[in-house]
Amino acid sequence: MTSFFKTQAGRAAVLSLYDQKLQDLAIEYQSQTVRTQFGETHLLVTGPVDGPPLMIVHGSNGCAPIALETYPNLFKKYRVYAVDVLAQPNKSEGERLSMADLSYGQWMNELLIQLGLESVTLAGFSFGGLIILKTLAFDESRIKAAYLAAPAYIVNGNPLKLLWKMFIPMKRYIKTGKPKHIRRFLSEIFTDDDSFALAFLSEVFLHFEMDFTPVPVISKMEAESIRTPITLFAARQDIVFPGEKMIKRAQKLFPSLRQAVLFEDSKHVQARVHNDQIEALILKA
Repeated sequence: MTSFFKTQAGRAAVLSLYDQKLQDLAIEYQSQTVRTQFGETHLLVTGPVDGPPLMIVHGSNGCAPIALETYPNLFKKYRVYAVDVLAQPNKSEGERLSMADLSYGQWMNELLIQLGLESVTLAGFSFGGLIILKTLAFDESRIKAAYLAAPAYIVNGNPLKLLWKMFIPMKRYIKTGKPKHIRRFLSEIFTDDDSFALAFLSEVFLHFEMDFTPVPVISKMEAESIRTPITLFAARQDIVFPGEKMIKRAQKLFPSLRQAVLFEDSKHVQARVHNDQIEALILKA
């Protein structure tokens, strides 16, 4: 199977942190691997066996334990499936799918079919939001509702600002290994300090082949085809996918947009208090 880790030692360093985060969560879970046409997909499954199914999709350069930590109480109501997205620094191994077509939606639907899931709630952050929207566009018949937090695929931030504030610090860290560069990167996108993100991304940036493909935006025709109820959460201080701009476009595009919430004082990776609000809305559904 395809792996995007540069070395076995680098893979071991990243997955050691993955296992550490999972252990720190102190939850009961099952580890499951599903073979798809695009590669072997690993999931962490938790919550009551008879609970309604909910799939959490993490963001770029992320992993399933991070998604479980973001919404730590969903397993009390739902049967939670936290997926390791293909071609990301985690335990799945497979192709890096194109963002230009519906391959991610095809992959997710194949995953749901093999897991035997129907009436699924989808919740995703950032790149996970793109995957969810691709899923809905490809085949939304198995989906009950979608919750998108600072999702990709609706709008993009200013490219010059992103170059200066994110891409250059990242490249400087990769070249020098100096912590000050990755700290600058994190300060631009994280609302709260996150020591695990610092440790994890420090290894990922050095040892993983990241995807720098420009993120597309959804077309009017594709958005109008979606009928699944969507709840959208955006952040005003998000330089990656600007929140106010996102909500304005989403309100024009999605006939199924049920609610849009703008967090005034959050950056791209939202504050803990705002993730708690998102989780509370999902639990109320």
